[in-house]
Amino acid sequence: MANWLPNIPEGPSPLYERLIAALEHDVHHGILRPGERLPPHRDLAHRLSLSVGTVSRAYGEAERRGLLSSHVGRGSYVADHATVPLAMDAGPADMAQNAPPLAPSERWLNEGLNSLRQRADLLDCLNYPPPEGLLAARHAGASWLRRRHRMTRATADRLIQCNGGQHGLALAFSALARPGDTILCEAATYAGIKTLAAHAGYNLHGVTMDDRGIDPEAIARAARDTGARILVLIPTLQNPTTITLDPARRADIIAIARQYDLTIVEDEAYRVFAPENAPDSFAELAPERTLLVAGISKPIAPGLRLGFVLPPDGDALRDRLFMGLRAFGYSPPTLGPLLFSQWEQDGTADKIADAVLAESEARTRLAQDVLGTALAKPGAKRSLHLWMPMPAIDAERLTSRALRAGIALTPPGAPIVASNAPSGLRICLGAIRERGKLETCLRALHGLLQPGSDKSALGVV
Repeated sequence: MANWLPNIPEGPSPLYERLIAALEHDVHHGILRPGERLPPHRDLAHRLSLSVGTVSRAYGEAERRGLLSSHVGRGSYVADHATVPLAMDAGPADMAQNAPPLAPSERWLNEGLNSLRQRADLLDCLNYPPPEGLLAARHAGASWLRRRHRMTRATADRLIQCNGGQHGLALAFSALARPGDTILCEAATYAGIKTLAAHAGYNLHGVTMDDRGIDPEAIARAARDTGARILVLIPTLQNPTTITLDPARRADIIAIARQYDLTIVEDEAYRVFAPENAPDSFAELAPERTLLVAGISKPIAPGLRLGFVLPPDGDALRDRLFMGLRAFGYSPPTLGPLLFSQWEQDGTADKIADAVLAESEARTRLAQDVLGTALAKPGAKRSLHLWMPMPAIDAERLTSRALRAGIALTPPGAPIVASNAPSGLRICLGAIRERGKLETCLRALHGLLQPGSDKSALGVV
């Protein structure tokens, strides 16, 4: 409905949440019907006197929740399944959120908190920490990166503490780009990168991918055509495709980056899941032009909200990162990072990560056993998400049918940046707590993939 004008409710919630609430109301009451096109972000923002960023954030979150589907160059539409609120109200099984299977047991958590009580520096947590974060947390982060990421350059004096990987990416982009600048990325990428770009006014340019990942020659063409000077990559177990860039391709990308003076923002959210075969990070191979972002949300626990940024050598970019830290939150948190430092010091961090990796490996094998050749082979023997290649229209249909069966999948359009992006579905394995329930959901998906399983399509011509 191109002239849709929602009635945004009053309340203390952020504007984008209230806009989503209005969208949900109009969908569930039949004002908006499945397949209807919504107004472009800028048009709706103008009509409602909102910022374009607010509307973009609302549309993006509504897509993640399954209310909308978006297509590059075509706009946003009410999803086919959006008129079925009962499944959403009942809480579908979550195979959409890329969360780890939680490993920190109550005993480990209690032991860590009890150890914190004995620390002489505990009261320091009540003061403002330095802009780069607690020294104890940065020492722990450097140790973690050296051991679990093979990041030899990681030292406490070079690391900057952030509130998880998403915050690290926001800091990186704000230090390197200005609104209106173009940032190169994979044609299908982490949806949080799209959210950042929409909110801050960056132009994302999706670069062609093949079965080895992002194409170096396509990077060169994009750099020439757009004048971009920033390239953001997820080189290990790429989100969503699970591709891990091989050493030769990394070398080719570095050569292109040096030729066109590109700064590489390296998102290594999943490196810990590929300890056997992950090549050296770009931050090791090209330290003069790589800004590394590494969080502990995936291998340890997302609730700690802790990550680290390792900038290239030199002070200019580091100073801009500090400015971003001050602007976005003044200083990072303290208690969660101090708990991580305790776990890194006493070995608990490894116990937790090893438990997460073992469970992730078991779930990866389970998914491969159930779904077989429908899944692309991941770039490591364990992954929190797997990729199911298929035509975009089939992905949309399967998402709708899965939701009717009580399973929430990542909307197919969520990672898409360019029209030539690989199409398919990201299958997330970690958010469902019990492995038995995960198996039930995987078998249900397998059933939905079988010929003739879509009874609703009978008689359609």
